[in-house]
Amino acid sequence: MERYFQQEIETMSRDEIRANQLEKLKWQVERVYENVPMYRERMQDMGVHPDDIKELSDISKLPFTTKQDLRDYYPFQLLAVHKKDIVRIQASSGTTGKQIVAGYTRNDLDQWSNGFARQLIAAGASNKSIVQVSYGYGLFTGGLGAHQGAEKIGAMVIPTSSGNTERQIRFMCDLGTTHLCCTPSYAMYLGETVKEMGVKNQLKLQAGIFGAEPWTEEMRRQIQDALGLKAYDVYGLTEIMGPGVSYECAAQSGMHICEDMFIAEIIDPETGEVLPEGSFGELVFSTITKEGQPLLRYRTRDLCRLDYETCSCGRTHVRMRKPAGRTDDMLIIRGVNVFPSQIEEVLLRNSIEVSPNYQIVVDRVNNTDTFDINVELSPRFRGDVDSEKRKLETQLRAQLGIGAKVHLLRPKSIERSEGKAKRVIDNRRLHD
Repeated sequence: MERYFQQEIETMSRDEIRANQLEKLKWQVERVYENVPMYRERMQDMGVHPDDIKELSDISKLPFTTKQDLRDYYPFQLLAVHKKDIVRIQASSGTTGKQIVAGYTRNDLDQWSNGFARQLIAAGASNKSIVQVSYGYGLFTGGLGAHQGAEKIGAMVIPTSSGNTERQIRFMCDLGTTHLCCTPSYAMYLGETVKEMGVKNQLKLQAGIFGAEPWTEEMRRQIQDALGLKAYDVYGLTEIMGPGVSYECAAQSGMHICEDMFIAEIIDPETGEVLPEGSFGELVFSTITKEGQPLLRYRTRDLCRLDYETCSCGRTHVRMRKPAGRTDDMLIIRGVNVFPSQIEEVLLRNSIEVSPNYQIVVDRVNNTDTFDINVELSPRFRGDVDSEKRKLETQLRAQLGIGAKVHLLRPKSIERSEGKAKRVIDNRRLHD
């Protein structure tokens, strides 16, 4: 079994990585200065010229880019090439505001394919594998990103997209799917349906590559148990590149960032100051090979830390720890910061009694925030509902530092998502 897709790149020394990044950063800064008016104007306002980039630390002299910039300069004002050189447009799912688009050249798509191919090889895939892509196809990067990565390694691809869950499972059984690519919430739903159909012993799944939404270690264990596979985390974002920006290896101790394509920084989300190695903060990416729509110092809003320690898999590229949340996913309820992942952690600790399918509903009544959590009971639950409700409310208060009202619902009463799960309903915006 192959351990690497591009061994020479994936195992470069730290000095080689830094030298490679500096050369590409200089090239990219010059390109955006010449071809993207927004960057040229911002750099001039800051008194920065491409010639000022002499070492990697000089990246801190460059301006940040935000999602709002992609909205303000929509659709093509951030392109660094002529529109005729753009061969594909991808777009965000639009879960946190106005949709944004990103343009890719043919070489950009090739680089993206390499990123996801590295993930597949790290998850034990080869040209003998059968890869079922159950991410949505279309403007969302998941489906096409996984598909082109699987084709890159010569695997057989089953482009099922999302939906029609029983048919998906029949394909898994009949065609012998070895690798499954989808969101973790859809993987959970597939696991539930596999159990109902009684076909787990017919599956030949070896690994699953799950991304596009946050998930916990407990959720990983539940998916692995339900589908009989090893579950890998993959990271990507439309603005930078789809899934494959970073990926888990067999060690599963963080996701290796493709440092030949991206420079990653951790900053203080309040001040923008670059933090020392090993610090927890906001993840920032600069694209150093992307031709179509390159971005400098893009603020992802994801909160994590970077790990430069040598990985047992032999890969040398820095690992990003699983994001603990997003600055724009964080809810402020009665003055307290609340992340959905904190709630999921409590629910998964009680997986015998309740399922991980939940919704947070926040509203404002008489100028006071209300905080309700709808949770499905597990089909295995045989206890007292009122007692279980009180237990969860106590655990959630201890975890969050704020009280929430728990509503226990019958199994499968919360609508299942075939893409990204909608976990939060914030009705306060309607009153603002």
